[in-house]
Amino acid sequence: MKYILFDLDGTITESGTGIINSVKYALEKMNIPPLEKSTLKKFIGPPLIQSMMKYAGMNEKEAQEGLRLYRVYFEEKGIFENVVYPGVEELLKELSKKNMKTAIATSKPEKYAKMITEHFGLDRYLCGVYGATMNEKMVEKSEIIKYAMESIGIQESEYNEVIMVGDRMHDIHGAKQNNIKSIGVLYGYGDIQELNRAGADYIAVHPEDILDIINKITIV
Repeated sequence: MKYILFDLDGTITESGTGIINSVKYALEKMNIPPLEKSTLKKFIGPPLIQSMMKYAGMNEKEAQEGLRLYRVYFEEKGIFENVVYPGVEELLKELSKKNMKTAIATSKPEKYAKMITEHFGLDRYLCGVYGATMNEKMVEKSEIIKYAMESIGIQESEYNEVIMVGDRMHDIHGAKQNNIKSIGVLYGYGDIQELNRAGADYIAVHPEDILDIINKITIV
């Protein structure tokens, strides 16, 4: 493998507290009844407007307002209610030593993703941070993975040297739609059933397993 693309939330950082608190703030301001914790967790990873409509019963206009209110809290507090998973920095360091190019491909707005990776000092290991647009025009994982690969300069002839690492089905589907392999991780917010149904090529239980999988992959 030459290029490793990582999801951010649930793969690089445990960001649930900040995301959930931001959603709760938005719902409260809109006088929407509180959601169960299990439902709130479903907001972590997928595009937020889609989640506002699906899980909070909003129409598109209401979801836009929900996103605006979400960002009020997130930009002030939620963005750093967040920690790097144990073992992730060591993983990125090892991949860098092997001269592999690592990058972030996330449905989180690129502006926030860059702030987070810089805050935790992870940007030193990355060749780029690629995310959604603030206006939500580009939020689908397949689009973001394509954008990341084009920005890095990956040629179609190199697709067999690219792998996407993520914790949710959106990461796996996005990889398949771009004809690259995927690693589903179990320490984030997805589970084995979701990742297997999505068709993950490999499963990692812990961050260190990702390195083992990459080391074992042989390019034919």
